[in-house]
Amino acid sequence: MLTKKQHELLLFIDGHLRRTGFSPSFDEMKDALGLRSKSGIHRLISALEERGFLHRRHHRARALEILRLPDIEVPPPPAPSDSPAPVPDLPSPEMMAVVEVPFVGRIAAGNPIEAITAETARIVVPGDMLGKASHYALEVTGDSMQEAGILDGDMVIIREGAHAADGQIVVALIDGEEVTLKRLRHEGGEIALVPANSHYETRVLPAGRVSVQGTLAGLIRRY
Repeated sequence: MLTKKQHELLLFIDGHLRRTGFSPSFDEMKDALGLRSKSGIHRLISALEERGFLHRRHHRARALEILRLPDIEVPPPPAPSDSPAPVPDLPSPEMMAVVEVPFVGRIAAGNPIEAITAETARIVVPGDMLGKASHYALEVTGDSMQEAGILDGDMVIIREGAHAADGQIVVALIDGEEVTLKRLRHEGGEIALVPANSHYETRVLPAGRVSVQGTLAGLIRRY
C-alpha cells in the first residue's frame, strides 16, 4: 500500500508523461507535491521503484517509466444493521404551505394612513414566514432602510401588533396621519425612529405621537 505522497507523485508523473511524452523534472515534482527540497522526491522515487511501480533509467535525464498504477481501493459495503435508515428531516406541512396576506399599499414617510388600511389585493407568501398573528404586505418606497437590506421596491411582510421591542423594525404611525418603516428605540418618554441609511436623520418624537402598527416579519424581493 502506498503512502499518500507516493500515490500523489506516481499519479503526477503518469499525468505528465501522458501530456508531454517525457517525465517531469525534480523541481516540477517538488512543487507539485509542495515539498521544500528535492531530497524528498528522491526518497519517494526510490520507494516506488522498490515496490515495482516505477522504473528509473539511470544515466539519462528525466527518464522515469511507469510500470503500473495502484489499484483503486473500493471501501467495503457497510455492515447490515437492524436499525432502520435515518429519515432525512423534511419541512413540516406548515413550512411547505403558502399563505395569502393582504397587500395594502406602499409605505414611506408622508404617506397617509389609508395606505396601510385599505386592502387592495392579496399576495402569496411562504407559510414558514408567518406565525399565528395576522399579517399584511407593504411595498417599500425610498432607500431609508437600505443598510438593513430593505431596498426600494421590496415587499415587506408585517406582523400586526401594537407593541415592539427596542431594535425591531416597525411600521410606525405618526400623529395619526403618516406611516414610516423604521427601527424603533425607546428613549424615556420619547420614541426614536431610526433609519438604516447614514444620509437620513433619526426622528425623535414624544411617545404619545407614535403608535406601532406592526413589526417586520419577512421580505420578498423581485428580480
